[in-house]
Amino acid sequence: MRSADDLSPATLLVGSFAAAILIGAVLLMLPAASTGAPLTALEAIFMSTSAVCVTGLTVVDPSTRLTGFGQGVLLALFQGGGLGIMTFAIFVTAVVGRGMSLRDRAVLVDSMHHSPTHELRRLLRHVLRFTLIVEGAGALALWLHWRNSYDDAGALSVFHAVSAFCNAGFALFPDSLIRFRGDWWVNLVVGGLIVIGGLGFLVTFELRDFVFARLQHKRPPAFSLQAKLVFTTTAGLLVVGALGFLVLEWNNTLSGMPLFEKLLAAGFQSITPRTAGFNTVDYGQMASATLFFTILLMFVGASPGSTGGGIKTTSLALLLALIRSRSRGHRRASAFYRAIPDAAMDRALTLTLLSGTLVTLAVLALAGLELGSTPASESRPQFIALCFEVVSAFGTVGLSTGVTATLSVPGQLLLVVLMLVGRVGPLTLALAVAARRSRGHFRYAEENVMVG
Repeated sequence: MRSADDLSPATLLVGSFAAAILIGAVLLMLPAASTGAPLTALEAIFMSTSAVCVTGLTVVDPSTRLTGFGQGVLLALFQGGGLGIMTFAIFVTAVVGRGMSLRDRAVLVDSMHHSPTHELRRLLRHVLRFTLIVEGAGALALWLHWRNSYDDAGALSVFHAVSAFCNAGFALFPDSLIRFRGDWWVNLVVGGLIVIGGLGFLVTFELRDFVFARLQHKRPPAFSLQAKLVFTTTAGLLVVGALGFLVLEWNNTLSGMPLFEKLLAAGFQSITPRTAGFNTVDYGQMASATLFFTILLMFVGASPGSTGGGIKTTSLALLLALIRSRSRGHRRASAFYRAIPDAAMDRALTLTLLSGTLVTLAVLALAGLELGSTPASESRPQFIALCFEVVSAFGTVGLSTGVTATLSVPGQLLLVVLMLVGRVGPLTLALAVAARRSRGHFRYAEENVMVG
């Protein structure tokens, strides 16, 4: 029997997430959590997994099916899950009452930080303080806007502020945020919370030091390569996402809207695929090209050490840097006049390839479960919707074309597994890769292989 001291960080994290899901499911099955009949075991497990993994996919409407207690359980689950696996690792380590071994500490730092200079306890304090400040400011901003429109404006504001910052995507309105499509205040506050939550706590740590130095009229510290890649890739994806949505949906879901509302909707829809899950336009009515475009954005997701999922913005940035360097005949990839370590490039390639393989197999499995032997001529609309749900679950996004609740029991269970793997799998893989050490210093003889 292995003691808690013998468990690896990856094992502790996966076990902790699984335990949180089970506890959440039990609470959601209580009669006090539902307005009508208690949730079934499958419904409770699905909703709990979606909350802990900050996904936002639902099989029941939280606004009508869950009581205030049930909605509070959801909030607690996605708040805990949204703090990020790095913070969760430090927290779990402290709770079980043991100090990190030198090896475990090195693994966590190497996997989740670009340099081993920050003291983990200080970082944990920053994460908790930053989370409370940003969520509090977001809740206050929403309350000021909603206080005259809703009797429960306080609860609504807190729920949506936490949901947005954690990139959870749960809403207490049956239509998500479609009713606020033209409301620039709600779009700005919720969109801002999503972007901030998706940057990553380590990047916000640097940003805080930069701002404080400016305010004190001191020379600000230079941003790390990690921060530069996150900022540029995030900005690029937001611009490309907004332009793509405008072009693809101009004569479809955006048709008939005033220009300002079109721009607002396109901007918000470029933010939500970053693993947020809110929507101000009905994805069930979008063109297939738009759905596929959104799938690509969802697969990338947010940034490392953040509340979001996906393969992460830095993985995309490293792959693009590799392509650019190799096309110029350079052996080593570089960005912002810095060479990128081979180990980081290997992790990005491994994560992207394994994630792509998993998503492909999951699409194949879900299509087999839901479509069976239905001819392609009859199942094309359903197929793109199933692809959308798979990537949304794996990327912990939560956007949906509306088919989640109609899936079969095996199909919903598959999405449950995908949400859990999408939340802890890539990061657990990073832990495993960082922990692995070469067992020997030797090389096999080379032999050429034709490519292309």
